[in-house]
Amino acid sequence: QLHLVESGGGLVQPGGSLRLSCTTSGFTLAGYAIGWFRQAPGQERERISCISGSGTKYSDSVKGRFTISRDNAKNMVYLQMNNLKPEDTAVYYCAADRADCDISFYLGMASWGQGTQVTVPS
Repeated sequence: QLHLVESGGGLVQPGGSLRLSCTTSGFTLAGYAIGWFRQAPGQERERISCISGSGTKYSDSVKGRFTISRDNAKNMVYLQMNNLKPEDTAVYYCAADRADCDISFYLGMASWGQGTQVTVPS
């Protein structure tokens, strides 16, 4: 059974950085797309980044500030977030799907973590 746990969220001042981690278990990371999504209160869930065999994807809202990476040996996926802004405040989720980001990032992911809160005060 696929299991994902996010960590690394917290309170950070504007312009600061955080690195989120997604610890995965129950499957072999290689061959899966892993995506990062976020949801702010009262807003729809937003896709922000994805990594798979075909490469990486970023939403326009985070491109140039966030970097996704993976360590298949450790079954870990990371999201390095730099130059954080108040509009980045949200619960961040990682998700997995046995497909490529070209498909999964847009059509949906099969398994999700519980989320980690990121707060950037204005």
